[in-house]
Amino acid sequence: MKKNYFAAAAIAALALTSCGGLGTMRDTNTGSTTGNILGSIIGAATNGETISNILTSVIGLDKLSSRNLLGTWRYNGPGCAFTSENALAKAGGEVAATEVEQKLAAQYKKIGFNSQNTYLTFNQDGTFSAKIDGKPWNGQYTFDERTQSINFSGFLLNLKGYVKREANGISVLFESRKVLSLLQTISAMSGNSTLSSIGDISKNYDGVRIGFDMRP
Repeated sequence: MKKNYFAAAAIAALALTSCGGLGTMRDTNTGSTTGNILGSIIGAATNGETISNILTSVIGLDKLSSRNLLGTWRYNGPGCAFTSENALAKAGGEVAATEVEQKLAAQYKKIGFNSQNTYLTFNQDGTFSAKIDGKPWNGQYTFDERTQSINFSGFLLNLKGYVKREANGISVLFESRKVLSLLQTISAMSGNSTLSSIGDISKNYDGVRIGFDMRP
């Protein structure tokens, strides 16, 4: 019971401060709407774990600092989050995020992602090095702590995405079409039927971002 109370209180505090899904400020009316949306999601939650998961289903509610990013992060599974509380509520809450991740997991398994062939290293000098399905990708990155957005500038491909804090790591997330661009360019998988399936997964969810859940 106490776990439910404190998790709900944390979410309520976020609503009162009008903290948006991408870290942007909102006006009074929008803040009120946000509170109502979060309230409806909390009302549907049946246990402390579900309530706590709401915090990790929306980008920007639990912010990372630039320092938090430093180091090597290895693939742990598919990642999914929504750009706002409103988008999460419209999609059906935490259940929708879980559903997207389960569908992605089946497709990622076909590609063959694992912790040894897919990882990302952030260096303090603003450079990054990565392997995606064993294919190297290197370049520079910039991270905005306010919006939690990240820009990758690498050989052959530039991408804008978001980073989201997880309980035991981070998720690196993009629009679905950008994930397709990454896989097509880096892994030379153009025309692969699995890629089409990945693109189709997010079509029914407005404001969803997909990518990779990563652990240190």
